[in-house]
Amino acid sequence: MDLKNLLAVVAAGALATGCAATAAETETASASASSASKSSAKAAFPSTYKSYSYDNTVITGVTIFDGEGQRFDNGVLFMSAGKIVSVGGPETVVPTDSTIIDGTGKYVTPGIIDVHSHLGDYPTPSVAAHSDGNEATSPVTPEVWAEHSVWPQDPGFSRALTNGGITSLQILPGSANLFGGRAVTLKNVPARTVQAMKFPGAPYGMKMACGENPKRVYGNRNRKPATRMGSISLTRQTWINAQEYKKKRKGAKPPKRDIGMETLVGVLDGDILVHNHCYRADELNQIIDMSKEFGYKVTAFHHAVESYKIADILAKEEICSAIWADWWGFKMEAYDAIPENAALLQQAGACVIIHSDDENQIQRLNQEASKALADGRAMGIEITDAQAIQWITYNPAKAMGISDQTGSLKPGKMADVVLWNDNPLSVYARPEKVWIDGALLYDANDPSRRPVSDFELGQPGEGDVK
Repeated sequence: MDLKNLLAVVAAGALATGCAATAAETETASASASSASKSSAKAAFPSTYKSYSYDNTVITGVTIFDGEGQRFDNGVLFMSAGKIVSVGGPETVVPTDSTIIDGTGKYVTPGIIDVHSHLGDYPTPSVAAHSDGNEATSPVTPEVWAEHSVWPQDPGFSRALTNGGITSLQILPGSANLFGGRAVTLKNVPARTVQAMKFPGAPYGMKMACGENPKRVYGNRNRKPATRMGSISLTRQTWINAQEYKKKRKGAKPPKRDIGMETLVGVLDGDILVHNHCYRADELNQIIDMSKEFGYKVTAFHHAVESYKIADILAKEEICSAIWADWWGFKMEAYDAIPENAALLQQAGACVIIHSDDENQIQRLNQEASKALADGRAMGIEITDAQAIQWITYNPAKAMGISDQTGSLKPGKMADVVLWNDNPLSVYARPEKVWIDGALLYDANDPSRRPVSDFELGQPGEGDVK
């Protein structure tokens, strides 16, 4: 069913876009698994995502930021069968039987990607009944999976799409625990189930945390950890336990199945990516040392307001910093944040990501990247617009293990594309059209292409895109 027909069903009152079945949902997750490859059949809660219908589409005369630092003026983008086919200058050859969009005066980027979101597990309305992001009953909970808290009808998903051009996002557990659990990567499409949003083939992440949050949560209960040294000792012991479990699994008498230990072994094997909430530079370095002790790699430090102090180390270790443009001072470990953090990391050759950690900021990551860019230029660091766009496209895709499929406008990649009415680094820019896998899921000029979740129907502000 294509999107327009689906929305027509919505209008008839039978089914809302936000809880509508994608093509994948004509079969259940278990049925899908049984027909998949042997390796997929073993996966719990497999993705059932399939794209909406798409057309051959060409955008001409447009300024293109390709997500990997390149810019094409008066460019041409061609997408077909859900994939990017070609990107280039005005000489680019495209089929004549395509939908042609005049992009004069407009800009194209890859779909925007948020590496740190809690949409669905801290959904709107923000009430206690919806607080499902922190399993704050133990400081060590690798057994929980964020996807089991995701509510697909969260109105935040559609706002992120229409206001922010978000096409993919990683949903993380919160940061109360040292080991918060598994994170999941989603395609930002209307669906009835989280499985139908799961990004096919994306590796799982695991949320870890250090610093003030765990010691505050558990110290206030007179439990370990109450100090930073307590946090490190408990984290190390947990990794020792995981190493022992891994060793026993290879023995003649495997241990009883433990889903938490399975997650930790997945990290040790390199199959699950570590996303570590951490602020202070000294703690970032201690976590790096600990990762070397136990043989795992930190993929990205999140928030990381003091990354600029060890930018050379982060560049050498190839660890991304997922940061805000200018949030600071809301707790002691956030006090020494500076707005030039992103620019100094870029200058050092380190991986920079601008993230949200917020249901509102996810709607304007382009503006957050622009602020960080301006702060860097103000101190004399030369960064191009195209490089800043990389902070919210290719770099988060790399940290999430999906850069081979999305994050830049390279032929063969998923056609996750945003057409902006202005330079996306302008405060005046808004998404005009958003494609996911080549399917046009949002068009600012077509009210029928504004997703509305079932939860919103009949309520004030239904489908609002302000």
